[in-house]
Amino acid sequence: MRRTEFWERMEAHFGPGYARSWAHDVRLAELGGRTVEEALAVGEDVVEVWRAVWRHERMPDVLR
Repeated sequence: MRRTEFWERMEAHFGPGYARSWAHDVRLAELGGRTVEEALAVGEDVVEVWRAVWRHERMPDVLR
């Protein structure tokens, strides 16, 4: 998955106005207590970050 697809999925779930804010503010245990932005900044695999968001938000399998 490329980052563009990641952000498209984030915006589809959270809405375009909230996705970046959520990624900046919410810390996920699966990402070592980091935010999505922090995890991506340190080079965490985009797919693993997406999976962490997906599990945290209990998204439908369709969005996996």
